[in-house]
Amino acid sequence: MTLTLGAITFDCSDALRTATFWGAALDRPLDEGSTDEFSSIGLKQPTPGVPAWLFARVPEPRQVKNRAHPDLIAPDRTAEVARLVGLGAMVVAEHDEFGIQWTVLRDVEDNEFCVAGAH
Repeated sequence: MTLTLGAITFDCSDALRTATFWGAALDRPLDEGSTDEFSSIGLKQPTPGVPAWLFARVPEPRQVKNRAHPDLIAPDRTAEVARLVGLGAMVVAEHDEFGIQWTVLRDVEDNEFCVAGAH
């Protein structure tokens, strides 16, 4: 049996706000019918080999640091981080380890994610 990644799912307080950020960040449109309760990117019209991104409203706030997070790669990390900050992300930390440079950010709901340079 083989597993493949079908979707990345975020619990959030405002699914539409969070999905709008990620849609802009990924340069992918929100699926038709997205709401503040449930929003998606690529679920209704999937792209082969590209996971969907799902955003579901939950009643409880986030309690602790994310145990998993998306790691994204950009050819020009500095420019991409600046663009994401312009969309509402916040820089948390810069790292240079293991021969890789990356930036830790938080999205509009404080979910952590990383942007690394091409490696």
